Amino acid sequence: MTTYSPSEAAARSGFSIDTLRYYEREGILPRIERSAGGRRVYSDGDLWMLGFLRCLRDTGMSIEQLRRYGELSRDDTTMPERVALLEDHAASIRARITELDAILTRVEEKTDWYREQLRKTS
Repeated sequence: MTTYSPSEAAARSGFSIDTLRYYEREGILPRIERSAGGRRVYSDGDLWMLGFLRCLRDTGMSIEQLRRYGELSRDDTTMPERVALLEDHAASIRARITELDAILTRVEEKTDWYREQLRKTS
């Protein structure tokens, strides 16, 4: 099994070492295994979880929701709750995409207007 030091896990996940510790302390991540010397040792599974947490965080999931997801992930009987949490998050992502699409349309309309003005003055 491949293992990673905290600095390697941070580099691979895009989270800082402080964030990794915070996520573990807050229960967002499960307890990370320790080496014989007491240092954290991350597994491929931990890195997969960090990658998914990065995805959730990048799409606006709150720390409270991440904490709830982390709690649920440690109990195999909570799959329905995890599905519900992720479906709610997906709905909020879709709503944000709709908002951003409308904003993009306005920006493109204004850009087109400026281009037309520039053509008229050229």
